Amino acid sequence: MNIRKAFLDFFQSREHTLHSSMPLVPNDDSLLFVNAGMVKFKDIFTGKVPTSDTNATSCQLCLRAGGKHNDLENVGYTRRHHTLFEMLGNFSFKGYFKEGAIDYAYEFITETLKLPKDKLWVTVHESDDEAYALWQKYFAVERIKKLGDKDNFWQMGDTGPCGPCSEIFYDQGEEDFHSSEDYLGGDGDRFLEIWNLVFMQYEQFKDGTRKELAQKCIDTGMGLERVQAILEGVTSNFDSSLFMPILNDIAGIVGKPYEYESGASYRVIADHIRSAVLLISDGVLFEKEGRGYVLRRIVRRAVRHGFLLGLKKPFMTSLVDRVIATFDGAYPSLEAKSEYIKEHIHTEEERFYQTIVNGMDLFKQELQKTKDTFSGEVAFKLYDTYGFPFDLTEDMLREQNIPIDTDAYEMLMNKQKEMARSHWKGSGDTGKQENFKTIIDEFGLNEFVGYENTSFDSKTLALFDENFEKTRSEEVV
Repeated sequence: MNIRKAFLDFFQSREHTLHSSMPLVPNDDSLLFVNAGMVKFKDIFTGKVPTSDTNATSCQLCLRAGGKHNDLENVGYTRRHHTLFEMLGNFSFKGYFKEGAIDYAYEFITETLKLPKDKLWVTVHESDDEAYALWQKYFAVERIKKLGDKDNFWQMGDTGPCGPCSEIFYDQGEEDFHSSEDYLGGDGDRFLEIWNLVFMQYEQFKDGTRKELAQKCIDTGMGLERVQAILEGVTSNFDSSLFMPILNDIAGIVGKPYEYESGASYRVIADHIRSAVLLISDGVLFEKEGRGYVLRRIVRRAVRHGFLLGLKKPFMTSLVDRVIATFDGAYPSLEAKSEYIKEHIHTEEERFYQTIVNGMDLFKQELQKTKDTFSGEVAFKLYDTYGFPFDLTEDMLREQNIPIDTDAYEMLMNKQKEMARSHWKGSGDTGKQENFKTIIDEFGLNEFVGYENTSFDSKTLALFDENFEKTRSEEVV
């Protein structure tokens, strides 16, 4: 079954307007990346932007590798965490609310996906008696559990729309999952959350206060990768058809078959190459900070795991075409940008392989001497001299269960920053930044359109000298 198509068709047939996936980089200062399907509709939820749509549906690409929602460190070591994933969602702005959302969800899961009812469980917020009562139309109370804010209150970030939610879980069976955390609401994988129905009732502000939204809305999110694994009868997302073609290609490059128990490095690479392909396609480039730094960290983490598998030269570009194929034409621009994506990944790989070669000897020497805690001074030298980000060193030591002396590392890092700041004193840089901010306030941000166009008609709105002082303010064509 093409789950993506089945979901969108289901809601379109029920008067939901289809919306395409927005770029991973949002026009929103509160977010590093799009981390949920509702980001595209955020201003509609709060009433800032009017809409003619009553209901909407989408399959949104999401990335959680930085900021409030960050799953990077878990990737490769769990069955379900990814940096990049697809979020299926249905939304209502002035149509149905809790009852409609619950009815649609139950119908799609049991009639379209045909998941057995005896495998399904639901949770609601501990204060939400209405949702608790509505679910009893489909389930006995024993299968409905009330949980607190940590589990059943959803918010996109520190500010913005939010509200109580109801989560739908699929029981994967105690025969494969029987740890102390494998209970409904626990951290184990037996009860797998597949769909979150958010009842958007409030707007959260920076000071922590909330106010009721003028129009209550529905925002739902179903993880495509999790549902794909369930329908294919596998207990790990990575064992599904979305990832196995990539994992098999990696195994071919390494020359050793992929096996789940020893395959964490394979999974890291498979996940991270997907993220890199989509980020670069959306215009993110490798940089030392911000989104570009996250991209660099993702690719370098994958390269380092390739190094652990014995790969001593760039290999990730050979996976790009396979990644694009696994999306089955859902994002047509990927094919058009494939060579561009390969070029940027290859350049970054080559640069980092030299870094690994140069710094690995020092890392290994210190590791042999380490009894309890890895030297913060050596961690700083790896960063300062060899270009190893601190979190990469931390990631390598994770496999050995060895912590780093972070106090020593941070002391040396702060000392370096103070020295750098002293070198900039008197440069006038701060004033220029203030002037530049004034320019942005007056004229707005420039939009780069070079990824989609080879030529474009533009207008110069003002001219400035080297000190950012305006010399002409009239429009110049």
